[in-house]
Amino acid sequence: MTDQLTPIDRAKYASAHCAADFVQDGMRVGLGTGSTAAWMVRRLGARVKQEGLRIIAVPTSTRTAQLARDVGINVVSLDEARWLDLTIDGADEFDAELTLIKGGGGALLQEKIVATASDQMIVITDAAKEVKTLGSFPLPIEVVPFGWRATKALVEELLASVDVMGRQSSLRMNGTQPFVTDEGNYILDLALGRIGNPRQLSLVLNQVPGVVENGLFVDIADIVIIGHADGTCELRDLSTGVAEMSERRVDLGEARNIFSDL
Repeated sequence: MTDQLTPIDRAKYASAHCAADFVQDGMRVGLGTGSTAAWMVRRLGARVKQEGLRIIAVPTSTRTAQLARDVGINVVSLDEARWLDLTIDGADEFDAELTLIKGGGGALLQEKIVATASDQMIVITDAAKEVKTLGSFPLPIEVVPFGWRATKALVEELLASVDVMGRQSSLRMNGTQPFVTDEGNYILDLALGRIGNPRQLSLVLNQVPGVVENGLFVDIADIVIIGHADGTCELRDLSTGVAEMSERRVDLGEARNIFSDL
């Protein structure tokens, strides 16, 4: 199984595995959406089965909820959990301030709600996602379907007055139809190239009528765990500003065990 994994997949697995070890018995945990988060959910499922780990989990998408149930994790709504000890999720880009771009998987609204309803957010990623300046990855914004073309025009007009390189936006598609989020909304992907002031951009985008939320996560992430293809993990803690390489190397062969029962 692991022989077929790419270096990026091995790095994602390593970061997800390291992050799952932060979860303790009795915790209420937010489960992110995306390929790296899926590794983490599977790892937690393995801990539930093998160690008897007892957790309550709040997923950030229907896809994550189904996977969590499949691997034996107790899934509840955020309203039932009320508040979370920890959320673990991936990112499409992150910078030195641990500001993120998220939403490549189309779940940015629920991801942001869950992350901000948590005592701590851990981001799991690989080294390729780290950038000096955000913006190479298109910034997703979730918009209501009604009048989305007018919303798109207003957003593009707004971009002329902020510190970004590009102003083009496109409606995300699912085949021949618009991509629809779990909340029934559309997503516009903004090709900005460079975001000079993420905090300002996040604030002004959410003032546009029709915009529900944007994929900039500012002052939300606390720790980033960067996985490497050799199984090591690098931890960046915003509170200390220290980057430490994990002393423990993840056994990549364990990936076979995680998938054997799925």
